[in-house]
Amino acid sequence: MTVDPAAPAPATGAPPGRRGPRFPRGRKTTVGLAILAFFAVLAVVGPWIAPYDPGAMGDQLLQPPSADHWFGTTQTGQDVFSQILVGTRGVLVVGFVAGTLATVLSVLVGVSAGYLGGTADELLSLLSNVFLVIPGLPLIIIIASFVSDAGNLLIATVIALTSWAWGARVLRAQTLSLRRRDYVEAARATGEPTWRIILFEVLPNLTAVIASGFVGTVVAAILFEITLAFIGVADISDWNWGTVLFWAQSNQALAQGAWWWFVPAGLCIALLGMALALINFGIDELVNPRLRTRSGPGRKAPVRIGFTPVVRGTDAKEHRP
Repeated sequence: MTVDPAAPAPATGAPPGRRGPRFPRGRKTTVGLAILAFFAVLAVVGPWIAPYDPGAMGDQLLQPPSADHWFGTTQTGQDVFSQILVGTRGVLVVGFVAGTLATVLSVLVGVSAGYLGGTADELLSLLSNVFLVIPGLPLIIIIASFVSDAGNLLIATVIALTSWAWGARVLRAQTLSLRRRDYVEAARATGEPTWRIILFEVLPNLTAVIASGFVGTVVAAILFEITLAFIGVADISDWNWGTVLFWAQSNQALAQGAWWWFVPAGLCIALLGMALALINFGIDELVNPRLRTRSGPGRKAPVRIGFTPVVRGTDAKEHRP
């Protein structure tokens, strides 16, 4: 059988000497989700699997990590590992409750203001500007000081009410640039209701912005919660990573060389922040058409914008009979 050397290569299989396509961007999301899932599991089962009562004092004072105490003990013999496990739940609850509430408010106000325009835009923009200048952390400190039983849900609600305005301003600006796009005009011309245009034509193109705002709010809420506990404003009997740092700083753990008292809590904060950042990078690369590529070299991925098909430019020539 004679083979023509000029014949094209078979369509199936990878070219000789070339590896298959790799997807490093997917690894970012996978690593971020894995770390976040790990902390979520700890938040659920942490109080049950903690080997000791986090507030119980013992006779092993300021001991380094060992088989009995994985993260060592404090100056009063408390187990640091148990404190980290029990404190994970409060950190995640405040972060994700505040992030969810702030994201919902920013989407409702920002997208509505940008799409509706007119008087509605002016009123909603005025509301955003008012909340934009309210200082979040001082307000939380004042509320936590006057309310003796300020729990995690109250702190998360205050953080959300003082954190949604910036995201709403960004979403309004993005919606103003999308409301006159061809696919939105096509949906409006076909008689689609306003709620469906916003839900199926505008919001899919704002996924990266919404995800970025959610991640930023979650990180800010976690830092606020830890800051309140670290400075002693929040209830220090309610264990979280900030409470661990508060007791370590109060008892001069750094001066005594007890690194195991504050390093684990700091590493947990850093790992959780890194996980959320990696997830945000993965979502941005999935949604942003400039960062997506097909399996073939040098070919851009098809961009799907909205749900209403719009034929224009060279595409219209290809669809002609």
